[in-house]
Amino acid sequence: MSDLEPSAPLQGPAESLRAVGGKGVLELLPGKTVTLGERMQVHRLLPTLGRRMVGPWAFVDHYGPDDISVGDGMQVIPHPHTGLQTVSWLIEGRVHHKDSLGSDVSFGPGELALMTAGHGISHSEQSPVAHPRLLQGAQLWVALPDAARDTAPAFAHHADLPGFTSDGLTATVLMGSLGGATSPGTAYSPLVGVDLALDAGADVDVPLEPGFEHAVLASSGSSVVEGAPVEHGSMLYLGTGRRTLRLSAAAPSRLLLLGGTPFEEQIVMWWNFVGREGEEVAGFREQWEAGERFGHVEGFEDGERTPAPPMPPVPLKPRGRDC
Repeated sequence: MSDLEPSAPLQGPAESLRAVGGKGVLELLPGKTVTLGERMQVHRLLPTLGRRMVGPWAFVDHYGPDDISVGDGMQVIPHPHTGLQTVSWLIEGRVHHKDSLGSDVSFGPGELALMTAGHGISHSEQSPVAHPRLLQGAQLWVALPDAARDTAPAFAHHADLPGFTSDGLTATVLMGSLGGATSPGTAYSPLVGVDLALDAGADVDVPLEPGFEHAVLASSGSSVVEGAPVEHGSMLYLGTGRRTLRLSAAAPSRLLLLGGTPFEEQIVMWWNFVGREGEEVAGFREQWEAGERFGHVEGFEDGERTPAPPMPPVPLKPRGRDC
């Protein structure tokens, strides 16, 4: 998925619900609405003012449920990426992925579509011509550490993912490990990404890695996390140091748990690129505009690609995860 508003201002300060000594925090990140493609609207949770990353997770868009029975649904034409992984997760609907490696895959709910941009890749994401009525999901980016950010691009589709059940909870592990289940997705930093489906009346403790920082996104319905209500489309930052997480729900709901070792490297993230210096990112933009580095996605006419926006008027500077 493409960040079509790279120069848009970040939202205002997040609301800190409660500080818990030695057990992290509860910091609500309500997000902002962004238009994707021609008409589709998404809710952007990361990056936001004061919270740019959660572990290596550097970008979180949530969308839906959207009724796309009339219209084309998601239509994101070829665009480039470097220095990151995209993690695509659907709750409802289907998406057709094509990329410059020749990958041509349609995926649906419960399936992991994992693209490693590395040195450079371009791809498209579209609702199939014949598609389900509803579309709902999340698009996530993982910043690659410096040692891996120039790795060869790759794409993997995992239709079957591991998980576990407990006290009204069904967990599906997208990335990393939780509760004895380990995702087949390749990761380059210690991280975790888990879909948590709660039954009505569920009240359960979920184990966490205390060395990770975590956040939860209310991807469907509303839940209560450590006593704090989290409404649909909102994300709650949890800090570090937690060994368990208390979850409950009055009605069926879904949460997306994201976490990882705090990412200590400073990065420049602009448009669809993750680099280390502003000049490097400007070079990526020039290469995309020149038709270099990122390859070609078959099935699109010459010139049918997302143009890069102008560089911002001020220099891009490396930033840490909290600024």
